[in-house]
Amino acid sequence: MNCNQAIAHALKAEGTEYLFAFPHNPVIDACARIGIKPIIGRTERTVINMADGYSRLARRERIGVVAVQYGPGAENAFGGVAQGFADSTPFLVLTGSYRANRLDITPMFDAVPNYRAITKWAGQIATPDVTLDRVRRAFTLLRNGKSGPVLLQLPMDVGDREFPGDVDSYRPARRHRSMGDPADVAELVRRLLAAERPVIHAGAGVLYSDSSRRLVELAERLHIPVCVTLNGKSAFPEDHPLSLGVFAKANTLPACRFVSSADLVLGLGSSFSIANQQASLPAGADLIQVLDSEVDLQKDYPVAHAVVGDLDLVLGQVLAEVDGAHPSPRPDPRPQIKAAHAEWMAQWSDRFADRASPLSPYHVIGELMAAVDLDETIVTHDSGFPRDQTAPFWKSRPGGYYLGWGKSTQLGYGLGLAYGAKLACPRKQVINIMGDAAVGMAGMDFETAARNRIGVMTVILNNGVMSGYGKHMPAAVEKWQADQLGGDYAALGRALGVESERVCEHDQLAAAFQRGLAAAADDRPYILEIMTRPDPVMSNYLQQFGLEQLN
Repeated sequence: MNCNQAIAHALKAEGTEYLFAFPHNPVIDACARIGIKPIIGRTERTVINMADGYSRLARRERIGVVAVQYGPGAENAFGGVAQGFADSTPFLVLTGSYRANRLDITPMFDAVPNYRAITKWAGQIATPDVTLDRVRRAFTLLRNGKSGPVLLQLPMDVGDREFPGDVDSYRPARRHRSMGDPADVAELVRRLLAAERPVIHAGAGVLYSDSSRRLVELAERLHIPVCVTLNGKSAFPEDHPLSLGVFAKANTLPACRFVSSADLVLGLGSSFSIANQQASLPAGADLIQVLDSEVDLQKDYPVAHAVVGDLDLVLGQVLAEVDGAHPSPRPDPRPQIKAAHAEWMAQWSDRFADRASPLSPYHVIGELMAAVDLDETIVTHDSGFPRDQTAPFWKSRPGGYYLGWGKSTQLGYGLGLAYGAKLACPRKQVINIMGDAAVGMAGMDFETAARNRIGVMTVILNNGVMSGYGKHMPAAVEKWQADQLGGDYAALGRALGVESERVCEHDQLAAAFQRGLAAAADDRPYILEIMTRPDPVMSNYLQQFGLEQLN
């Protein structure tokens, strides 16, 4: 048995179902021989995105794994890994490399030093005897601490050599969890109970720790409103009377109103980052963080207090401490939250009700929400206005899931994310909402879904322009219409083996959605190209409440 085969056996022991890959890499065939299915994409970036989406839904119980070629394959994969690192997603990238004695010779690409800035760890299997040790180390990092991608590089002359150990001795990496310091927990509760206008700021860490149930219990026990970050959308049910909705670049009026007036913001699994798609925290509020590692503490904001530990365990400690404190009832904010939601939706109701053609993107999103079972649906957006117009209004429910992303904002990323999510949760309906600009970045991978029977419904909002770019290049737009796009994307989908149709009128929407959902439920991908009009307006109340969008 050579080292490539030993890696495959270790992956099998770790529960790997799929190997997202672009040839060639000897690990692909080694995995196929022992029952790990290869999912071959059309680009390296998309297979990285698929592993990313898979890992987000598997929540560290299973890990997305990618294999790409040495040299150009590792080079092409860089963007996808960078996106995963920005959003702190745990997945494993296996890349080949040139022979070990050529890695320091120009222009041979050495992935390890080049990927260190965008991975949790980038390591090399330098000799056959450390093969399983490096795989075990990789999975230990993927399952513990702050999430992020890990890269392992295997030089071609090492992979082909005989593995000297016993692959049956490999034991999967475990997840290790710890409680917070009891004194830190007690101080958190003291501050929380003393606050008059606390708000919970829930991030993706709630999802990875599977602590939504305890988050709901804490919010209800103390009558605390909850907002979610873009990456943390789905951490708290948005039909709950204490839900403020998403607090990001695109946001809700209730979130901005309550956060701006908060005297304490409790960040649960939230990095408090000053980064793209984030919204600023109020200057006068005490900030408290609960995180599973120290990496994001005191990073961008002065934090008054923190607890480091597994979020679900820490929330259990917090709830026990609250019970012992016998707190006085806090005024119930639910009537004010309900009124704020009604005020907000009244400001957008005309757009959602507008049936004129070309269609309003808001009308399309509203009709799509009405067509699906929100408890059985996973949805993601693409970069730009599909994100900004969907994220504030899509109501995440306990059984459903909204894949929010955007600390890096790569066009086309959502397509692979949706494919990976469907493979992780095959019984759920999975929907990808993208714009026509994103099709140019990822559209060839429509064929990947057809070939692998990945039943995702993709909704393309085709408005014929790169929405919002005019302000960045006004002269180019005025003189040469540099923001104009064209294409028949339903025809493209059909040419790539995907059932596709173009929708132009409101009266066509409901039936088209049902056809798409029925096809996806039968493991057949479906594309709905919907002709929309440019509407570069998003729900953003930051400035109104003295807050900022962060870049």
